Amino acid sequence: MDPSPRAQRPTALVLSLGGTIAMAAQETGHGGVAPRLAAEDLVAAVPEIAEVAVLELRDFRKVPGAWLEIDDIAAVAKLLNEQAAAGTTGFVITQGTDTLEEVAYLLDLLYEGAAPVVVTGAMRNAQMAGADGPANLLAAVRTAVSTQARDMGVLVAFADELHAARHVQKTHSTSPSAFSSPGAGPIGHLVEGQPRFHFALGRSPHVALPLDRRASVEVLEATLGSEGAFLQAAKSLEGLVVAAFGAGHVPQTWAPQLGDLASRIPVVLTSRTGAGSVLTGTYDFGPGSETDLLGRGLINGGHMGPRKARLLLLALLRSGADQAAIQAAFAAHR
Repeated sequence: MDPSPRAQRPTALVLSLGGTIAMAAQETGHGGVAPRLAAEDLVAAVPEIAEVAVLELRDFRKVPGAWLEIDDIAAVAKLLNEQAAAGTTGFVITQGTDTLEEVAYLLDLLYEGAAPVVVTGAMRNAQMAGADGPANLLAAVRTAVSTQARDMGVLVAFADELHAARHVQKTHSTSPSAFSSPGAGPIGHLVEGQPRFHFALGRSPHVALPLDRRASVEVLEATLGSEGAFLQAAKSLEGLVVAAFGAGHVPQTWAPQLGDLASRIPVVLTSRTGAGSVLTGTYDFGPGSETDLLGRGLINGGHMGPRKARLLLLALLRSGADQAAIQAAFAAHR
């Protein structure tokens, strides 16, 4: 019997993109898992969800997280914007954890609605002891229909923690508690099955759809003694993100090449450390210091990590933003 009248329960759209949460052993092969389960299968494993919301289920993709593309996520964002305008209470997206932090952040840039969007997945597939997908899915649905989660942008639900898309990172390759928010901490937790928020964040400025222009943006990481051989290849790009040492430093031999690139394409300076901000004028030891690089025209990425800075720059370029708009966007997102 239906546990509560349908009319009294909120509506939520569950989009399945694949990933570990949807993986099971293949009928042929060497025993490894691959995406096989549909959204209906995921929800059927958690009967309690029926008490929380009336669900619409869609299998949007059925691929590993590593296979997702920018155009896939732009299509998801377009659908979310349309459904939010039509009155859907909340949204849950299940996907692979390899790219979960990047998908959540890109959606946060592109999604314009107030209805909560919660991204989740699993570190243990459904055939493993202690599979975490069902609990994460239930937590995500409960958060997606929570009035407290409205207008908070895109959230990530994992291991009973709630993280803001702009801060969340995958920080372990296999742990069920793989996600954290360095420098910020979780925005909330699930307590006795209900989301409780510790603080709220203002929404980040949006990037307008469609992303119909083509652009190539890559990340180049500074390493000890690197000769910067890939800087030559960067000349073919439309944008570059530098994952610099510490507070925004690179080998001195990189500085002139980066300055030359910055005169032709947007080059964003970020830190490879995982937390903290690029500085603006503390170090001035000459070529390769943050003072020198910013003086050569690089854009200060602030506290943004290199992967998310790449997504912001790529989305801006693909939406048609010019250099002034890109500069303003990074200043606003810092």
